[in-house]
Amino acid sequence: MKRMKIFRMIPIIVLALLLGCSREQKPAIEGNPAPDFTLNTLNGELVKLSDLKGQVVLVNFWATWCPPCREEIPSLMRLDAAMAGKPFRMLCISIDEGGKVAIEEFFRKSGYALPALSDADKRVGKTYGITGVPETFVIDKRGVILKKVVGGMEWDQPDVIAYLNDVMSKPQ
Repeated sequence: MKRMKIFRMIPIIVLALLLGCSREQKPAIEGNPAPDFTLNTLNGELVKLSDLKGQVVLVNFWATWCPPCREEIPSLMRLDAAMAGKPFRMLCISIDEGGKVAIEEFFRKSGYALPALSDADKRVGKTYGITGVPETFVIDKRGVILKKVVGGMEWDQPDVIAYLNDVMSKPQ
């Protein structure tokens, strides 16, 4: 009789162990490690976020059809130029369903250029819990999210550049 009760309990024990061992990532919020991802740039370069430790990383989720995204692109371009040669990397992740083709067409027509990656299946966006675009994450040299910015912004403002320079100057 005892044996029967134990055998009936096995599925419950297995389920409890499986649920307890969940490998679910922590949400992408300030103070937590940034969820790792690997995506390709438009020219095929493989970018893995965890390989960028030691640099401050600005991860910007955007789309070609998004008016606030299009408005902030010039300031992102100027910020990227201002940070050249520093331990800084900008990753602009497009959630356009058209992927690389849609992004390249947009850049060709607009004259804009960003260090763009495609997340057409929105897998990385879901991992980060984005609710719309643009959404931007500032990640420190250790891979920890320092800031989450929802909505468009002028990224090349002196206070933003000073903040990023301050983050870059801190030891890892």
